[in-house]
Amino acid sequence: MDNLIYSKKMLSLIILVLLSTGLFAADVFTADDLLRLRTVSDVKLSPDGNYIAYTVRVPRESFDKPGSAYSELHIIDIKTGKIRPFIIGDAQVNSIDWSPDGALISFLTNRNDEGTQVWGVPVDGGEARMLTYADNGVLDYQWHPSGKEIIYTSEEPPTDREKTLKDKGYRFIYYEGDWKHDNLYIQEAGNELAFPVQLTENITISYFMLSPDGKTIAMAGAEKNLIDYRYMFRKIYLMNINGKKIRPLSKNEGKLGNFAFSPDGKNLVYTAAVSQKDHAVSQVYIIPVNGGEAKNLTPVDFKGHVTWASWKNNETVFYMADEGVNVTLSLVNIKSGKREVILNSSDNEVIIGKPEFSKDFKLFAFLGNTPYSASEVYTWRPKSGIKRMTDTNPWINEKSFGRQTVLKYQSDDGWDIEGLLIKPVNYQQGEKYPLIVFAHGGPESNYSNGWLTHYSTPGQVLAGRGYTIFYPNYRASTGYGLEFAAAGYGDPAGKEFDDIKDGIDYLINLGIADKDRVGLAGGSYGGYAAAWFGTYFTEYVKAVCMFVGVSNLISKRGTTDIPYEELYVHSGKKLEEMWDISLKRSPIYYAHQSKTAFLILGGENDTRVHPSQSIELYTRLKMNHHPAVRLVQYPGEGHGNRKQPGRIDVLYRTLDWFDWYVKDGKPLDGEMPPLDISDKYGLQLPE
Repeated sequence: MDNLIYSKKMLSLIILVLLSTGLFAADVFTADDLLRLRTVSDVKLSPDGNYIAYTVRVPRESFDKPGSAYSELHIIDIKTGKIRPFIIGDAQVNSIDWSPDGALISFLTNRNDEGTQVWGVPVDGGEARMLTYADNGVLDYQWHPSGKEIIYTSEEPPTDREKTLKDKGYRFIYYEGDWKHDNLYIQEAGNELAFPVQLTENITISYFMLSPDGKTIAMAGAEKNLIDYRYMFRKIYLMNINGKKIRPLSKNEGKLGNFAFSPDGKNLVYTAAVSQKDHAVSQVYIIPVNGGEAKNLTPVDFKGHVTWASWKNNETVFYMADEGVNVTLSLVNIKSGKREVILNSSDNEVIIGKPEFSKDFKLFAFLGNTPYSASEVYTWRPKSGIKRMTDTNPWINEKSFGRQTVLKYQSDDGWDIEGLLIKPVNYQQGEKYPLIVFAHGGPESNYSNGWLTHYSTPGQVLAGRGYTIFYPNYRASTGYGLEFAAAGYGDPAGKEFDDIKDGIDYLINLGIADKDRVGLAGGSYGGYAAAWFGTYFTEYVKAVCMFVGVSNLISKRGTTDIPYEELYVHSGKKLEEMWDISLKRSPIYYAHQSKTAFLILGGENDTRVHPSQSIELYTRLKMNHHPAVRLVQYPGEGHGNRKQPGRIDVLYRTLDWFDWYVKDGKPLDGEMPPLDISDKYGLQLPE
């Protein structure tokens, strides 16, 4: 018996040693796991507070027809916790809502070649039926409080003349000249014989809300149906639903967020930028519906960014904000301006999304994610706390993850910078590891302390491969107040990317990162960071992955679909006034000195950061005899990959690139990783 006990102890000790040294492989989170991960994408609480409808995004298999993830509909009985799948399989259920009486769950989908319409499925079971009959499909919708009608937005349909010209081959592209307005319509729900009534014209409506009595519509309107106008020039307008007369309400300059009527319909709360040059929605305001000046309810010198707002009651506004790597929910009295934080993700380790809440304010439902769990459904009762309601990926609980922590350090010029660090699985104190830095886009964005692993930023996959991963919230990030956010204004790639450099130095000095094995990746503005580090800061990184990134600030300003947004909230001056800095803050200017392996990836149809940005950098590197540069473009994809083939390729190609040059330290002038990685796609291919 003593020998048996001794043998068991020795076996346990051996296993512990093997695990700690990494010789006994843990069941880590892999690239294949990431590609099969399901995520909850939308949550709606029923009017009576008894049910939650939610959608689940289901990734397509590699062999499926190329497309975005499927979207299924499920319902939770809150009292019992029982989940009922409603619409599953190869479904596309989007923009879910409840009818005012709670009898139907409505959603947008395209069935039977009718275009995208509002459909409804009975909660008690039965077939879904079409509720709208828009000639040109539905973009967004809301139920009228009566439950008898649906208000929706739709792009103005083509005329018979335009259809004939197109059929005959005379449909040309008039750049930013042939757009049509997104108009507002109202239609009796489910009545095919009731023609839609157009409510607006000569203005593009991108967001709207009905007053509680259903008599007034608040609308976000812009002069033109262009993405730049949606970004920068929207104002709030009011319209009587019967009289159709539109009058302006807000005088906001710059970016506009959401808005909502007070329960008595007398006031409107809205989120917006503080000024035209504020690069993100950051403040919460109220304004009387009958007209008057807007009142800013945001705390003075708020070290965060307000992202969404609604009402608890007629006297109290309810808003959500990013504060550093956390998310908060707060109440503020509209008269006193006193703020009360009622929920903080730092207290419960759940990064919360936009909440749904009951009329008595005692029950909340929202999406939530954690460092080790992707998006799920949560409820919160202020008296009893947060409760997770779904377990969409039960298998993930058996996986080993790298530990995620908040990292704080100081920049060279004394600013406090924050980020998130994922240590390798089976991390050993004192050992130096290869480091991968993921720079976020925007730069009007930030990393929250939740789930960070996605197809182009596969943090936990890399942690399972023995990497340390760093996600910096560099200057110009949101969530740290207006001064922090504005630090990059007129100073592209300046203090912003210096903060990332300082973070790398900090991790090297801590002894966590190996200075000779560092890589960096990012998309969009993060792709700009990748290009900057691969050229200007080339001594810092062995390899970079630039995804839909910027390489030439001069040509970027002439090829993007948001030139006004770029001018007003980033550069601050017209290009003619800043030729020199635009050139010298462009990675192509330093391409000749690059000693970094360059993987350049992007969508062939990207209108935000034109594909020419990738081609320019590739060409400049090639013409300077760079030995390790590769450019891959994805047909049919825009600013980020939507379909599964492109996502699969970006994931595996990025991992291969970093393993090759960063982890394994292959020479820059040697052989590059295989171009053909189709054996990793999960397809049955001929030899």
